[in-house]
Amino acid sequence: MTGEVNTSIENNIATITFFHPQSNSLPGEILRKLANEITDAGNNHEAKVIILKSEGEKAFCAGASFDELASINDIEIGTKFFSGFANVINAMRKAPKFVIARVQGKAVGGGVGLACGADYTLATESASVKLSELAIGIGPFVVGPAVERKIGSAAFIQLTIDATRWQTATWGKEKGMYADVFKTAEELDKAVNELAVTLSQSNPEAMRMLKKIFWEGTEHWDTLLSERAAMSGSLVVSDFTRNAIAKFKGK
Repeated sequence: MTGEVNTSIENNIATITFFHPQSNSLPGEILRKLANEITDAGNNHEAKVIILKSEGEKAFCAGASFDELASINDIEIGTKFFSGFANVINAMRKAPKFVIARVQGKAVGGGVGLACGADYTLATESASVKLSELAIGIGPFVVGPAVERKIGSAAFIQLTIDATRWQTATWGKEKGMYADVFKTAEELDKAVNELAVTLSQSNPEAMRMLKKIFWEGTEHWDTLLSERAAMSGSLVVSDFTRNAIAKFKGK
């Protein structure tokens, strides 16, 4: 199975759901579809607000697909793969509608980038986070701007340097990653749906203007994230990183 991305629009609410059998990890094809679906929902007049979620009751997103990382054998392919994360973050940034992320479980690496790239993120108490990139010889270069923008430099540096340590959902709420945290997925869904319904009945033009204001100062991200993808692309083919990924896959 290679996973899938599905979008439904009901009562002016677009719900984009992604799935991968390996803890909702993100291979290049899933990233491409996510970016396209977010862009399409942003341009669809039937949708007034966007919900981003993953399937299952456990992990929200395990980040980059290790199978795909292990298969990368040149810088160009590596840069293209990491550009997939850049495209998803930029799609959320540019969508003229609010993106609500529903985080029902752990988020790693690129999954943290999704949680921070959304305009408003709600989570369960089990939604711990970790930026594990340094542990495999790279760094959270592409998702970094979205994470740092959301939680601040000090918290971003903490996540980046302490790459093997999970931070709790409560920590995420304290740092501003999560707007609120709930005990159960049922409570989370209720909150997500109530917010989405309220926003679906709000003035689309006002929300579009607010979205633009919220993201002021990020107009250079098309270039920035492309440059960051090239950094990751060059590191992922290094001997150090290839050995680290092999050891991780062998555990």
